[in-house]
Amino acid sequence: MLSYASKRVSVGIVTLLAASIIVFAVLEIVPGDPARLMLGMNATEDAVRTLQEQMGFNQPLISRYFSWLGGLLTGDFGKSYTYSVPVFDLIKERVAVSLPLALISLALSTVIAIPVGLFSASRRGSIADTAAMGAAQIGIAIPNFWFALLLVYVFAVMLRLLPAGGFTGWENGLWPSIKSLILPSIALALPQASILARVTRSSLLDVLGEDYIRTARAKGLSRRRVLYHHALRNALIPVLTILGMQFSFLLAGTIIVENVFYLPGLGRLVFQAITQRDLIVVEGVVILLVATVIIVNLVVDLAYAIVDPRLWSRR
Repeated sequence: MLSYASKRVSVGIVTLLAASIIVFAVLEIVPGDPARLMLGMNATEDAVRTLQEQMGFNQPLISRYFSWLGGLLTGDFGKSYTYSVPVFDLIKERVAVSLPLALISLALSTVIAIPVGLFSASRRGSIADTAAMGAAQIGIAIPNFWFALLLVYVFAVMLRLLPAGGFTGWENGLWPSIKSLILPSIALALPQASILARVTRSSLLDVLGEDYIRTARAKGLSRRRVLYHHALRNALIPVLTILGMQFSFLLAGTIIVENVFYLPGLGRLVFQAITQRDLIVVEGVVILLVATVIIVNLVVDLAYAIVDPRLWSRR
């Protein structure tokens, strides 16, 4: 197990290093002078030269990369041109919104999807199975921004149970902050739960057709015990893959929902940084999100080994 984990960690480190080179290179090959791009085409030459010196754009490319990489390793992501504050402080402030939002959405998705997948797989071909998978298909097809607007209209405008948008801040209390995240979490969880339910059902049906499942049934074990104690664990590998992908998406891909609910999260920060041509912020947030994806994939790989020890025992 230790050898397997060491190999996965090594692969993750190499992948992250390669990703840092790609992220840095992509922003460096943007046509034109980065300083002029940030200031706008009408900027004076003196202003462009001053920004080049401040941001280090006048240094050699290799020096800028290693300086940027060294800063990342020490927590120095640079300074935002637009906000005139360290990028790390901006990210820390926005992560305090995006991370709880992603975790609540993922928890809702899992709590809904796995029981639905189990229920549907255990009743394959029945009316209940058809209805459950039909509902899941509708959940996938509904755009989450439209569903978000519908939630606002019903629960904020009509029933006045939850806030329509904005974020009160954790310093103003736990429950008011959680209330601000409930509707966006539901809007994000619906399509993810629909996908996860279908994957859970499909994976369970594959496992239920295996010989060892038929042997367990032949020994007199109940269908419920076979389903929960034998089939579910072996069906979890595809489910874990989807969960890892969903967490990465929920942390990085919530721009539309965050804008619908006016949430100051990472997705909205990236959107604002791009529109304001704040390349330093874009670099910092993107590499952080890439690192998050790599770490989540590493955790999923290690979870595979726990669920199925054959992955590391044969190495």
